[in-house]
Amino acid sequence: MEIPAFKQNLQDWITQQWVILFGKRIQPKDKLWLLGPFGDTNGIGLKFIKQLAQHEGLIIDKKQIDKGLLNSIDQLHLTESALNHLSKDVIDFYENTSNYKFDLKVKWNPLFKVFGYALKFLFSNRIEQLNIPMNNTKASGVLSSEIIHLLDKNSKTVKRTIWLRTFKASNQVVYSGIYEVCTIPNGQPCIKAIFPLPNGSATVILEPKVGKNGELILNSSGQTIGDSGFYFLLKDAKGNLWTKFIKSFKDKLVVSSENENVKAVQTLTLWNLKVLEFQYAIKKINCDQA
Repeated sequence: MEIPAFKQNLQDWITQQWVILFGKRIQPKDKLWLLGPFGDTNGIGLKFIKQLAQHEGLIIDKKQIDKGLLNSIDQLHLTESALNHLSKDVIDFYENTSNYKFDLKVKWNPLFKVFGYALKFLFSNRIEQLNIPMNNTKASGVLSSEIIHLLDKNSKTVKRTIWLRTFKASNQVVYSGIYEVCTIPNGQPCIKAIFPLPNGSATVILEPKVGKNGELILNSSGQTIGDSGFYFLLKDAKGNLWTKFIKSFKDKLVVSSENENVKAVQTLTLWNLKVLEFQYAIKKINCDQA
């Protein structure tokens, strides 16, 4: 039986062994759309960004403004009618995410809140990743958001886009995710969010569509490997790659605009039960003062 690497925290080892036991071994050449950077065993946090740049021979872009999760909305290959219907404010948000600030409201389902505390205690605080706020209150000005571009040294083109969110007071990492566009096997372009974990990652693949009011709807509602959805990936002690597709876990994000104000609602469900809802009020900043 294959096993994870031994030189790491016990909680991480047990989680990775679960992926091996109940997941599937994959060949990298057959799953390029799914793959992305993995984390180290000594935590993720801020140091991961420098480690990734060094490992891939990239440089960190020092520019503070006009940096987006997407280089262009055209990367999603929406139909002409869908693109014309999509809110221009939503397009600007995705192409210039660094020009916006966020207020956050978190709503937990009480049935699942204990699992949130367990996640923080066992993993999040230690590895500095997926550190979900636990309070069901509006957190105005609590989060800091930064878009970090890693550039090719010669061409200066963007090779990696990282969305780093931290608590302002403590500088503790909430999320450190790598965002890119991938094309799943059925030919559908999707947004892929990669959250590095020790010797692996939690990866969410979101399928885009445009709603009737011009909102961008991103949904991870697939049924099997190859669809949009939530995946754990890891590298075992021998360097083999494994994935576990979590069919029961869904992530839906709706980004909309009203009176030039952008807002987003993200809903996480498990077994069709709402686990958690994030409500974001997104405001454009004065970039001349940034």
